[in-house]
Amino acid sequence: MFGVVFPNRSFPMDISTFAQIDTFHWILDMNTFVGEAYDHIREICIFLLNNFTLPADKALAVYVQSPGSPFVFCGAVTLARPSAVLSLNWPEPGGQMQLMAPDAAPVSAKIGVSVEDLASLPSLDVAAEKRIERLAMKVGENLFNFMQSFCGVDGSKRYICQ
Repeated sequence: MFGVVFPNRSFPMDISTFAQIDTFHWILDMNTFVGEAYDHIREICIFLLNNFTLPADKALAVYVQSPGSPFVFCGAVTLARPSAVLSLNWPEPGGQMQLMAPDAAPVSAKIGVSVEDLASLPSLDVAAEKRIERLAMKVGENLFNFMQSFCGVDGSKRYICQ
């Protein structure tokens, strides 16, 4: 169905690494993967496998959850965009953490993946739009500086040197 890679951290992992909650939801317990250093994992590459067909109006959404905090949307993949490198912006651990019994499982960070309606998700390209905008600004600045290097000033008039 899908696979993930943590750049510079792991080998490709398929859906079997995740605990399946129900037909459309999976969770990766970061405690088993990196322990308490989950916040050092900053990116995830998620991709649809070739034999998986996702309906055109559905997306595979990725969420992160720090201990004691709610899940936060990171991004998604669709048939039109079958792979993506997503930034993992971990929320601050919440105040909802409770004292645990000595034999209880430790509270840990999680990565959630779910099949959802594409229309119900936030814009998938917010980060990409910001990167493109930043690139366009740099190109514009460089062009301005290049053009300015050919200019001269004669009194109150600017001229372009040939």
